[in-house]
Amino acid sequence: MPARILDLDGSVGALPDAERVDLRHWHDALRFACSNACLQAFGDELRTQLPRPSGPVFFGSGDFHHLSVPLIAAAAARQQAPVRVVVLDNHPDNMRFPFGVHCGSWVSRVAALASVARVDVAGITSHDIAAAHAWENRLWPLYRGKLHYWSIGVDVRWAARVGLRHAFHDFDNASAMCTALAAELAADTAPTYLSIDKDVLHPDVAHSNWDQGCLQVPDLLAILAALRPRLIASDINGEISLARYPQRWKRLLSAIDRQAEPDPVQLAAWQSQQHAVNLALLHALA
Repeated sequence: MPARILDLDGSVGALPDAERVDLRHWHDALRFACSNACLQAFGDELRTQLPRPSGPVFFGSGDFHHLSVPLIAAAAARQQAPVRVVVLDNHPDNMRFPFGVHCGSWVSRVAALASVARVDVAGITSHDIAAAHAWENRLWPLYRGKLHYWSIGVDVRWAARVGLRHAFHDFDNASAMCTALAAELAADTAPTYLSIDKDVLHPDVAHSNWDQGCLQVPDLLAILAALRPRLIASDINGEISLARYPQRWKRLLSAIDRQAEPDPVQLAAWQSQQHAVNLALLHALA
């Protein structure tokens, strides 16, 4: 099936045979965070306008990663067995957020779906999962075993002290993590959904709107190859684009999260770099 571009911020370049859907009228409402009702309305529009499944879905900046929720729910609903969800991301995206849903808070919603057996967030180098931020994480899906973190170089010894050692897979380097994850995925039989936020990549590979991890494109391709036989759907985000939040509260939260504004002079070159990664991923997913 051809790829689909949900064009929310104009950051995704032309991809071979891809269907581009203009959704830029949703940009201001959805970017960074939105209400529960807003996310529901967006999901309803997708189901109405785009009822058929597609190949990989590209939807721009990682500021929109919470849009994976309706995409995963729709893909899982088409399966006869609960699905496994693999998220490649530099952040856990499982943080507490009391005002609706945030690009860093959506994973617990997916883990709560009856149609999802397990969620693995892999490639985390962010200290969002370190002891100082433990209270910000939603711990219940971790305790239940529905959510697992795969991290690189983060001190997560606190997890063992609170009975969460089973849900934390910590490694000293990217190679060790990718090898272990690929082996586990290759041995699994569950239908699998893959979500990639390219902030998991080293910034020399592709700049994103957020602080970044240390993976290389071959790491992503090795993980993809391991789960490819059972892959039911996928989405890719983490492009770089300029954010202009009309809402004051989003500007405030963005500042608290220390989200740096991209350099407009470098933007075209960085988006070209991102496009090369997209082509590599699209080829692997074809």
